[in-house]
Amino acid sequence: MASDTTDTARTAKPVRRAPAGRTPRKGGASPGVVRARKVWLWLTRRAAFRNLGPFVPVIALWWLVAELGVFDEAFFVGPPRVVEEFGDLMRKGILPGYLTDSLTRLAYGVGFGLAIGLPMGFVVAMFAKVRRFFWPILLFFQAVADIAWLPIVIVWFGFSLTAVTFVIVYTIVFPLMLSVVAGVEQVPRELLRAARSLGAGRVRVFFEVILPGALPSVAGGIRTGLGYGWRALVAAEIIVGTSGVGFMMFDARRVGDISQVFLGMAVLGILWYALDAMVLAPFERATVERWGMVRSLEADG
Repeated sequence: MASDTTDTARTAKPVRRAPAGRTPRKGGASPGVVRARKVWLWLTRRAAFRNLGPFVPVIALWWLVAELGVFDEAFFVGPPRVVEEFGDLMRKGILPGYLTDSLTRLAYGVGFGLAIGLPMGFVVAMFAKVRRFFWPILLFFQAVADIAWLPIVIVWFGFSLTAVTFVIVYTIVFPLMLSVVAGVEQVPRELLRAARSLGAGRVRVFFEVILPGALPSVAGGIRTGLGYGWRALVAAEIIVGTSGVGFMMFDARRVGDISQVFLGMAVLGILWYALDAMVLAPFERATVERWGMVRSLEADG
């Protein structure tokens, strides 16, 4: 018994005790590392940090490059100059007016684009003869960039709201139609045959099987189409617009006010990010969660 106790005492490793006044290390990490890890986990659980945190290093780099004078101030300005320009244009009422014009044109373009693209997409997807006829045309116009239409649109409609709306609608319709076709193709054939065998008519099959099954892809198409439409709006305003954020940027470049160009880019990015984060992404996520089971069922099959 005495021998066993002696052997255990010889083989046992010495236990290190933490110095007085210090917290014992957890998993070998120092207290500072543990504290930093807790702070990081706390931050990553906050929506504000997840949404705005990635922009901090970008703005810091932008600020640093401007302060170091890497580029001449006539071609590159820092965040303080852009914020100052923002306050000046807001006080004068110029920026709110331009923003209102841009958002109004976008609303018109999106409204007409959805009204045309959604029904045409379902018609092309569901009728084989229509699809065989329109598919080459669809691919042809999908490849023609929206900005290529601007010269002829100016001839047709002049420098007007109609010209800008035409370009936005054109940009939205074709990606949306392709997404609708892809969504209808993803609906499992077994569901269609089951619905028909139970006596469901064409209308009921469309509203209760095809439409819900295609919605996740349609939601993605709407999000993508609106992103293209937003960029087309800026391009159209630069060339044919007489107001709007795109026109402001082009006019500022003409008079050599580079700070308004930077401000226009920042405003466009912030507006789209807010619209996508608050409306489009939740809509797509909710659609997939509600009707995404069709894709899962197909994958399981």
